[in-house]
Amino acid sequence: MPVVKGLEWTFDTVASKYEKFRPGYTDELYKMIFDYITIDNFSNVVEVGIGGGQATLPVLQTGCTLTAIEYGENFSKLCEEKFKEYKKFSVITDKFENVSFADSEYDLVYSASAFHWVPEDIGYSKVYDMLKSGGVFARFANHPYRDKGNMVLSEEIDKLYARYYCKYHGRDIKADKEYSEDQARERAQIAEKYGFIDIKHALFYRTRTFSAKEYIELLGTYSDHIAIEETIRTEFFSKIEETINQYGGFFTLYDTIDLQLARKPY
Repeated sequence: MPVVKGLEWTFDTVASKYEKFRPGYTDELYKMIFDYITIDNFSNVVEVGIGGGQATLPVLQTGCTLTAIEYGENFSKLCEEKFKEYKKFSVITDKFENVSFADSEYDLVYSASAFHWVPEDIGYSKVYDMLKSGGVFARFANHPYRDKGNMVLSEEIDKLYARYYCKYHGRDIKADKEYSEDQARERAQIAEKYGFIDIKHALFYRTRTFSAKEYIELLGTYSDHIAIEETIRTEFFSKIEETINQYGGFFTLYDTIDLQLARKPY
């Protein structure tokens, strides 16, 4: 799904839908992180952009102290309630780049489908300074791709995107391709520019199938879709729902989840 800069605020307007319809991440991903660095009740961790907490519980379950940064006030409140039983969990409501952290204080800083909102030079440099020697930065994200198992349906939906989405945003969504190994490797290598070592990356795959109504609910959590003028968006979503129902009533997304790991030198 494309990223339109400057729309960070939009997610917070649909916090409850985001929490319900946005997916979590695979067990294999967390295993790779925790094999790369041991996190336990002595560890100090920061999550950048907690959103609805889709990537939070497996980290909290290690017993660590977890400080989450979240720009959206509604998301912050949602997560404070969602994880209230974890006494070592807290949320700071602000942009990551605005928050002051002590240097060399944290064992792990991680960000799930959120770090693209942070300017690269500010984000990587700040994470590097925050980490202890040997500390780890984990960046990961989900990249959904259209229904490859029903290309006729996907092509019909492409036509609707050309008619509504592309016309509104002035871009061609067909230029988007399924997330690749090369893209994951390129993203992983960014950390090297900022002094990180032991760079690793991996891809994980899954599918998710939605009814027409569920798929529309999901689209309503994407920043670039929320930003479309309401009357246009309503008609756009209605046409997508109608088309999915015409072609069997279900739409499957093919997810590629990328993980990048990098370590601050000892």
